Amino acid sequence: MSRFDTVLIANRGEIAARVIRGCRAQGYRTVAVHSEADRDALHVREADVAICIGPGPVGESYLCIDKLIAAAREGGAGAIHPGYGFLSEREDFAQAVQDAGLVFIGPDPDAIEAMGNKSASKERMIAAGVPCVPGYQGAGQDDDLLVAEAIKVGLPVMVKAAAGGGGRGMRLVHEVGELKAAIQSARSEATNAFGDGQLLIEKAVLQARHVEIQIFGDRHGNVVHLGERDCSVQRRNQKVIEEAPSPAVDPSLRQRMGEAAVAAAKAVNYVGAGTVEFMLAADGSFYFLEMNTRLQVEHPVTELIHDLDLVAWQLQVAQGDPLPLAQDAIDARRHGHAIEVRLCAEDPARGFLPQTGRILAWRTPSGPGLRADHCVIEGGVISPYYDSLQGKLMAWGETRERAIHKLIGMLRDTAFLGLASNRDFLIELLSHPEFQGPGVTTGFIAEQYPAERISALAEPSAGQRALAAALLVHTDALALQAGGALDASLLGWHSANHTPTLLKLRRGEQTEALTVSQSGSGEYRVAVSDAAPDTTGGVESLRILAVDGCRVDYLADGRRRHAWFARSGSQLWLASETVTALYEDATYEPAQAAEAGSDGRILAPIDGKVVAVQVEAGQTVAKGDPLLVLEAMKMEFRLQAPVAGTVEAVMAGVGGQVSLRQLLVQITPAA
Repeated sequence: MSRFDTVLIANRGEIAARVIRGCRAQGYRTVAVHSEADRDALHVREADVAICIGPGPVGESYLCIDKLIAAAREGGAGAIHPGYGFLSEREDFAQAVQDAGLVFIGPDPDAIEAMGNKSASKERMIAAGVPCVPGYQGAGQDDDLLVAEAIKVGLPVMVKAAAGGGGRGMRLVHEVGELKAAIQSARSEATNAFGDGQLLIEKAVLQARHVEIQIFGDRHGNVVHLGERDCSVQRRNQKVIEEAPSPAVDPSLRQRMGEAAVAAAKAVNYVGAGTVEFMLAADGSFYFLEMNTRLQVEHPVTELIHDLDLVAWQLQVAQGDPLPLAQDAIDARRHGHAIEVRLCAEDPARGFLPQTGRILAWRTPSGPGLRADHCVIEGGVISPYYDSLQGKLMAWGETRERAIHKLIGMLRDTAFLGLASNRDFLIELLSHPEFQGPGVTTGFIAEQYPAERISALAEPSAGQRALAAALLVHTDALALQAGGALDASLLGWHSANHTPTLLKLRRGEQTEALTVSQSGSGEYRVAVSDAAPDTTGGVESLRILAVDGCRVDYLADGRRRHAWFARSGSQLWLASETVTALYEDATYEPAQAAEAGSDGRILAPIDGKVVAVQVEAGQTVAKGDPLLVLEAMKMEFRLQAPVAGTVEAVMAGVGGQVSLRQLLVQITPAA
C-alpha cells in the first residue's frame, strides 16, 4: 500500500468540513470538491485546494466517480475519504479509487458489497450466528409475493429498501390492506434515492430501542468495538438525537452486543470504521438490522466519551498501520456521557418541510464539553439539491443529566435565523421528562408529538409577539439614527406628546393589529389581544437594554433576558425562549387575497425537481386528488388539489427544476 500525504474529501457539508479538520490535525493536506451551488460553502473555504466538479444536482457532480478521481489527480491527492452518504457505501466507487492507484479511506469493495445490500448482509449475518429479525430477504420482488411473505411473517412488519439508509424506502405496516401501497411507495422512494428498488420484509419490533455499535478493523487482523450509541429518538426512521452510552445498556449487554458486532465485521474481513445497527427489545434481546460501511453522522458522541478522533484512526488504518488501541484500553477510556442533536433546515410546524433560503444569522456557543460540527455560514444559501442537515450540536458531561442540561443551554444560545429550523423542537425533546428519565423507544416522537401538538409548541406568546413588535419599531429607529448620523440620545425622541405606533404584525397566515408606545429610554408598551392576566389593560411592557449584532437584551416582568433576531426589510426573525418565528410588518401592505389555493393556483412549496406529473390539462379533479410529486433535499413532496375543478394547465414537466412559489398547476374551481 502506498503512503499518502494529501486527502481528497468526496463529499460536502458538515462531514466534509469535519474530515478536513481531522486531516489538518494529523498534518495532511486536503482537497475539497464542490458543485457550482456549493462554490462558497464552508468545506470549500477550509480546504487547502478546492475543485469544482459540476452543477448543483448530485448526479452531475458529487455522484460522478470519474470527476472525483480526476479531481484527486488534479489536486495531488493520494487518498480519497468518502464521508457519509453519496458514494460512501458504493463498492464500485471504492473499486474505482483503488484501480486508479489511490487509497480508499474505508473498507475494501468486497466488504462494502457484502454489507451494502440489507438482504444479502442479513443472510451472511445469519450464517455468522448474529441474531437477526425474522423476515423475508429473497430475490423475488413481485408485489403479490412480498404481500404474501409479509402476511407469513405476521403484521406489523417493516417494508425496507435493501440498499441505502437514512430511513428512506421504509414503511411500517399494521394492516394487510395497506401492504401493497406501502410496498409500491417504498420501492419508488428507494429507486429515486438509491437507484435500487429491491425490498425486504422484517417483523416489526415495536417499543424497541435503536442501538448501534461502533466497530473498527485494520489490515493486521484486529477488530475492536468502541461501545454503543443509542439512536432511538427518531422521526419516520430518521435519527434526531443520539447519545453514548445507551441508558438501556449495562456492561454485560454491552459486551454481548460488542462481540456480535465484532463477529459481523470479521465475517466480511472488515477494515476501517463501521457501525453495526441493532434493534434492542424490551426483554434485552437484540437483532441485527444492518451494517453501515462508513463513518456515521453520530460518530462524535463516541469520540467524546473516549476522548479520541475516529478520523485520525481512519487515516492511520488507511496508511496500513495497526489500530492505536486494543479492546481493553478502549474500554478503560470510556467516561461520562455525550448527546448529539441534528440541526436541520426544516419546519416542524409544517410537517417538517425542508427549507431553502439565505441564512441571516448564525451563532452557537463554545466551551468545555460543547462541540458543533456544522457547515453553516452566515449569509450563505441553503439550496434544494442536498438534504436538510446543517450540523450537529453536542455536549459531554460527567453524567447523562449534566450532558442533557448543557446541550439544552447550548441550543438556547444558538441563533440559526433566516429560515425555519428544528432548533426549538430539539429543546422540547431534550426537556421531555420521558427522555430525561430512563430514555425512550423508537416510538417516542410519534406517540408524544402528534402534528397538532408540534404546531401548538410553535405558537409565540403575547410577550414574544410584543417583543417582535417592539424590535421592529426599535430597529427602524436604529436604522434612522445610523442613516442620519444622529446622536444616540435622540433615539425615540418626539417633538410632541408620545403617539402610539399602529402596527400590523403578520405571522404566517395570521395578521394582528397592535399599538406600540415608546419612550426615549427604550421603554415599550405593546397592546396585545391576549396579554397575560396580570398585565394592565392588555398591555405588555418591556425595555430594550442593548442590541449587539443579532442579540437583543431586554427587561420584561422584572427579569433581564436575551433573544436572537435577524432583520431583513420588513421581515423579522426572532428566537425568544423556545419559540422561533418569522414576523412581518404588514402595516402598509394592501389587503390580502383569499385563502391560498382557493383560486386553484398550486405553487411549489420548495425549490425542487419534478419527478412525477399525475394530471393533464382538461382533467377533472376532486379536492385532495394527487397532482404531481416534487423531490428536494432527498425527500418527496406530493402535491394535492386544494379545490375540486378542471385542470386548466400544467406548467411543469418531469425532470424539470422548479423554484419556491413557482406556479405548477392551474385549476379552474368547480362552480
